[in-house]
Amino acid sequence: MPVPYWRLSGFYFCYFATLGAFLPFWSLYLKQAGFAAEQIGELTALMVATKIVAPNYWGWLADKTGRNLRLVRLTLLLAALSFAGFLLRNDYLWFALVTVVFSFFWNATLPQFEAATLFHLQSEPQRYSQIRLWGSIGFIAAVLGIGRFLDYFSIANLPLIIGGLMLSNWLAALLTPEALPRGDRGQSGPGIWQILLRGELLAFLLVYLLLQVAHGPYYVFYSVYLKQHGYTATETGLLWATGVAAEIVLFLAMRRLLSWCRPRSLLLWAIALSVVRWWLIADGVDSLALTIAAQLLHAATFGVAHVVAMQLLYHYFGERHQSKGQALYSSASFGVGGMAGSLYSGYFWDLLGGREVYLVAALVCGVAWLIAFVGVARESQPRLG
Repeated sequence: MPVPYWRLSGFYFCYFATLGAFLPFWSLYLKQAGFAAEQIGELTALMVATKIVAPNYWGWLADKTGRNLRLVRLTLLLAALSFAGFLLRNDYLWFALVTVVFSFFWNATLPQFEAATLFHLQSEPQRYSQIRLWGSIGFIAAVLGIGRFLDYFSIANLPLIIGGLMLSNWLAALLTPEALPRGDRGQSGPGIWQILLRGELLAFLLVYLLLQVAHGPYYVFYSVYLKQHGYTATETGLLWATGVAAEIVLFLAMRRLLSWCRPRSLLLWAIALSVVRWWLIADGVDSLALTIAAQLLHAATFGVAHVVAMQLLYHYFGERHQSKGQALYSSASFGVGGMAGSLYSGYFWDLLGGREVYLVAALVCGVAWLIAFVGVARESQPRLG
């Protein structure tokens, strides 16, 4: 069965365009709505916290039914409908409730679509980056367009824009065909507990958890940080887009990189450059050149790290447990790690200041590098290119 390249790519485009509307600007929207830094951190943490539960529940259901795309379509529709609740009231408790409900469905979608994409690719998981790059293109289109829009119109329109983009996700999922893994899921390969108890996998999950802790202040407060240092909404959008443009170049080169380097080496380089990136953001924000350099490092800190994660997850879990593996990765990294990063950045942003919060992120990545050096990809050293 041929790979439905454009339909898979179209979904990634729509999904990450939605994130491009959300990540750079939602904290600005919450700040304009009157929420304090601590409340913004808590609301973001609530959204991220559902990644601990939601992907595992939906991943188990997907592996049981073998219908990843059917679940993606359902959860996307429910996410879009529940997101409309933000238009009804703007008090803190209501926002917290709507955040939990909509994100429970929203956070279920990407891990299952990632699994479906790998099922379509089958024995060529290294082609993943050529499809995933369209998500980065969608992200750039959104941040540039919305950044320009917000220079002229009120940020109060942001929930309507995000809601519309969520519906485009649902439509894209409707057009994407289901893919079943080869062979019999129930008979071949090791059991899930044999996989989960591997020391290498535990080290892998801890590393990616720490990387997302470090990304917390970036996703929650980077736009606020830039505004504090005199950047306009358009400039903020351009800087976000610069990081994702570097990610696109990386995705185009990633298949070749995987043929040259083992995943462990790429991961160690990515984490080391993460330390540099957060340090540059902490101390170089008043220099446009250093700020651009920090954004270009997004190619390593997210792009390389994420593609390596997809390769290793396919290696660890195979097809039989791929949905559960994607869910576990999402829960541990973007869930537990993202929640911890959102909370610490929210609580310490006003207390310590943005510079110090980003220096903590650099320190956390240093710890992640040590764990990766000792534990990740030591058992089998897979070459996945």
